[in-house]
Amino acid sequence: MTSYIEIGKEVLKKEADAILSVMERLDTQFDRAVDLIDGCEGRLVFTGIGKSGLISKKLASTFSSIGMPALFLHPADSLHGDLGMVQKGDIFFILSNSGETEEIIKVLPWIKRMGIVAIVMTGNIESTVAGYADVILDVKVEEACPYNMVPTSSTTTTLALGDALAIALMRKRNFRMEDFALLHPGGTLGRSLLLRVEDLMHAGDDLPKVYEDMLMRHVIVEITSKRLGVTGVFDRNDQLLGIITDGDLRRALEKGDNLLERRARDVMVKNPKGIEKEALAAHALQMMEEFSITSLFAFEGGERKYPVGILHIHDLLKAKIV
Repeated sequence: MTSYIEIGKEVLKKEADAILSVMERLDTQFDRAVDLIDGCEGRLVFTGIGKSGLISKKLASTFSSIGMPALFLHPADSLHGDLGMVQKGDIFFILSNSGETEEIIKVLPWIKRMGIVAIVMTGNIESTVAGYADVILDVKVEEACPYNMVPTSSTTTTLALGDALAIALMRKRNFRMEDFALLHPGGTLGRSLLLRVEDLMHAGDDLPKVYEDMLMRHVIVEITSKRLGVTGVFDRNDQLLGIITDGDLRRALEKGDNLLERRARDVMVKNPKGIEKEALAAHALQMMEEFSITSLFAFEGGERKYPVGILHIHDLLKAKIV
């Protein structure tokens, strides 16, 4: 009996091997493509027929999402008036596995006359389309299809190589999470990238606060009343010295001594973690995960002595950052 699981594994391995083979063949053409895209004064115009057209649409969307204006132009439509969408300063990004797509070939002389740069991703570097290229990216692979016909490995590797170009451009331009957030204001993703610590933190009278010489009975009241499971410990000049959490209370109780008569300074953990109030809430979440903590004090600018608020993991959960 045929094991379809084994067939699935075989296809996945073939496509993974195809990506690795393209990776091994990367050369200076890739560098040149990144430099050209970075220096592009117009837009990236992606074109392709059939499955290559679908990959073209996805790559156009990917580049647009990282701040590089891009669009998809159907080769057939380009022959009937839509070439007006292409302007000097654009880069024509051509996806054609065979390199002999008739509709694309008809467009190429016009592209050359306009002096528009062409980057070609193809499985046939000796093809007609490749002959018009300023940069050729070789994606020749064996299809995962048993007849080496159905576009499978070729579309996967083309997509992966396009993604590699996009990430390389991000690195070259030092594209940050904040930049990504500005381009994705909607939905959970946009919310997680746009919200800052100061939008969610507890400040003013809501900041849990005790002084170092206070008895632990007062500390417990403060932790309970502020309902964050934590309090900051300060000196009489309002400088932050440490932190006491529910966990610290439990550990102190396990020692069996008279907890209620001890002072806050005796139980606190020194040098609590903090973050700038202007930081993204997503960065705060990363810090909490990295240090296995549930709260962060918020500071203004580089000052780390006088917190202006505190952010708890529950605040991130309520804001759907997690």
